[in-house]
Amino acid sequence: MSQFLHYLELPYLLQGILITLQLTGLGLLGGLVLGFVLASMQLSRHRALSAVARGYTIVFRGTPLILQLVFAYDALPHAGLTLSPLMAAGLALAANEATFIAEVFRSGVLGVDKGQVTAGQALGMTPRVIMRRVIAPQAVRLMVPALGNEAVTTLKNSSLASFIAVQELTLRSTQLASSTFDFFSVFFASGVMYLVLTGAISAVQLAAERALDLDRPAPRSWADRLLPLRRPVAAPVPVAVAAKDTVADDEPWAPPAPPEPWEREARVAALDGAPAAVEVGNLHKSYGEHVVLDGLNMTVRTGEVVALLGPSGSGKSTLLRTINHLEDPDSGAVLINGRRLGYQDNGKPLSPAKIADARAEAGVGMVFQHFNLFSHLTALENVAGPLRWVHRMPAKEAEHRAGELLERVGLAHRAGALPRHLSGGQQQRVAIARALAPNPRVLLLDEPTSALDPELVHEVLEVIRGLAREDGLTMLIATHQLRFAHEVADRVVFISNGSVTEEGPAEELLTRPRHPATARFLRVMGAQSVGGVA
Repeated sequence: MSQFLHYLELPYLLQGILITLQLTGLGLLGGLVLGFVLASMQLSRHRALSAVARGYTIVFRGTPLILQLVFAYDALPHAGLTLSPLMAAGLALAANEATFIAEVFRSGVLGVDKGQVTAGQALGMTPRVIMRRVIAPQAVRLMVPALGNEAVTTLKNSSLASFIAVQELTLRSTQLASSTFDFFSVFFASGVMYLVLTGAISAVQLAAERALDLDRPAPRSWADRLLPLRRPVAAPVPVAVAAKDTVADDEPWAPPAPPEPWEREARVAALDGAPAAVEVGNLHKSYGEHVVLDGLNMTVRTGEVVALLGPSGSGKSTLLRTINHLEDPDSGAVLINGRRLGYQDNGKPLSPAKIADARAEAGVGMVFQHFNLFSHLTALENVAGPLRWVHRMPAKEAEHRAGELLERVGLAHRAGALPRHLSGGQQQRVAIARALAPNPRVLLLDEPTSALDPELVHEVLEVIRGLAREDGLTMLIATHQLRFAHEVADRVVFISNGSVTEEGPAEELLTRPRHPATARFLRVMGAQSVGGVA
């Protein structure tokens, strides 16, 4: 045992540890840089770059590291590049690790929910802002465990550098054991040293995971640390605010009565002669051989609320996404307040960054079927963040605006909650607040209640109902909630097979449909009369 302890503090082996750490640092840092480049190439829209990165990965992942070490040390001098054993080994380790680290980066980026990327686009974020503010913070959390594993692998693989006479820990252990013939004690001590090094890497990894854990408790004060049995007292929820979020168990929810005829007449008079906010002309969109939009035409006036009805797959969602230029139409045009979103005046398409600026300028907000909140941000940050990143609003002003909107949708008391800690109805209300934050002129809602449990539907419908009656927003709502369409919409547009089958005032179309397809749809949905609208 004394001999084993002697080897643990032997300067000859300790110097080997330093060289091992140098090798690991060269291999890991080089692998991170090169891996980032490879991952970027693979994720690029340019196929040539992706093909080069794939070819590199196949070569370096498919050949033994020892061969790569020999190539770096013995073959490169023939090409005029002579490296020291340490630098040659570091180069080979970096080139080898880059292939695996690139896959870690790529899987982290691809692991972020695509709906959040789409939401970022709809909010007017440029690709760079989406990467920095939405994808990267979440991808890093996914990548930390795998990167920690790669750091340990690099440390262990550095032992192979002994093959080209790098005086790292393994080679020095071999030399020492050969001179003392005490193989067991020497290599046992060497193994303990490797365990200490890899354990340190694992500790750093765990610390990073804990630091990036969004669900971890807030850091305790010095008094909490001195008094470990003391528990923090939760701040009380203001009764006036909390009441907005819940309905008493003995208080059944009842939808408000539909507008009176005189109210509808007043709305018609107010909208008469209003300029067009959205104009859709001869719109076509196909996915392969499947035609989704087939020559669709529609005009929405400023301040008008239009409900889009139709069976699943009729093209309602694609129409909304095309209006906001989240989808490129095959042909036809969409005008927002007289301007074609996504194109220059000469008809040429804009770059992704300029399309993002055009969306923000056009003032089109969008609420998605599956909420698409940024899962790493709180409710307040989900609303305030885009105001800062896209509209350059000062942080305090953005937070104040976000707080006002969350209070309006009844969620001021949940401002600090992450999306996964909110119910579906609460998440959708946060999404509505986020879409309203920049004061859009047009609001698109894509089946805003279809992903909710029935008991949560009324929460969201009440918020939308308030927007329609109080704010005067131009709204297009794809929905299957016929009673809601009857109460809120000025006009109903029925879409079937990618085109407008029938349109008209909500009261008239929902009670007296003219087209057989519309009548059949309403009958299936249980809408055979005014009282049957559900």
